[in-house]
Amino acid sequence: MALFKRFGWFFLVNIAVMITISIVTSSLGLNRYVTDRGLNYGMLMAYCLVWGMAGSFISLAISRIMAKWTMGVKLVDPAQASGEARWLLSTVYDLSAKAGIKTMPQVGIYESPEVNAFATGPTRNRALVAVSSGLLYGMSKEEVEGVLAHEVAHVANGDMVTMTLVQGVVNAFVMFFARIVAFAVGQSVKEESRHMVELITTIVLQILFGILGQVVVSAFSRYREFRADAGGATLGGRQKMISALERLRGATNRVDDSQQAVAAFKISGRPSKFLALFSTHPPLEERIARLRAAKV
Repeated sequence: MALFKRFGWFFLVNIAVMITISIVTSSLGLNRYVTDRGLNYGMLMAYCLVWGMAGSFISLAISRIMAKWTMGVKLVDPAQASGEARWLLSTVYDLSAKAGIKTMPQVGIYESPEVNAFATGPTRNRALVAVSSGLLYGMSKEEVEGVLAHEVAHVANGDMVTMTLVQGVVNAFVMFFARIVAFAVGQSVKEESRHMVELITTIVLQILFGILGQVVVSAFSRYREFRADAGGATLGGRQKMISALERLRGATNRVDDSQQAVAAFKISGRPSKFLALFSTHPPLEERIARLRAAKV
């Protein structure tokens, strides 16, 4: 029942986002990019940018709320926290202050056997750092601190915003080029079949171009992980960061990638040699080797 409720909220929010963007593009006339003279490329680009960027930034704006709903994150109340929860809160606050974050992130725990953590939020001063119960109670304090330092580094680097920008730009270009090619294909068939041919071609090309675009997004995500590792080593200590990654290496079979909205912001992802180009995280072995070779 809880899983159905979480999926229901996710579905309803996405429908609301799509309706909102449709109303905006229609009211601005951006959806009328096909004219008697052909395509209005400027209007088409504006249309694609609104769809590509608006969807990404609306998702970013509500990312903390969605994480709580979809992942079942329970916030740690500073006034009532004790034991492990109190230590978790104190450690995140100390690392955040060290990173120069002015407004302390919200800190939460979600019930899951996976050994993982993630950070999300619209800005570095409106962030959420959450850890799984499997990580909090299955790792040593030094290892957990290494994980937390990595997540705080994500917040300090503004990775949530930069990932959203990259994804939004990629989405816009995927839509733009798919429609240009689809329009050209449509001009080569009879007028009565043109609309259906353009529609089908657009859908197929958006899927194909979207796959290629995801290679770019994933490559940036992997680069961002190396930066967060380096930042985590600076904030929490290189050995703690290395110890955390080594422990995570033995727990990759307990990684939950079902919630793609936060999967890219977790400290560890499920490894896949076959789909390495689409992986949001570099191999843990490579991350550990870079930390060992770094001068931190």
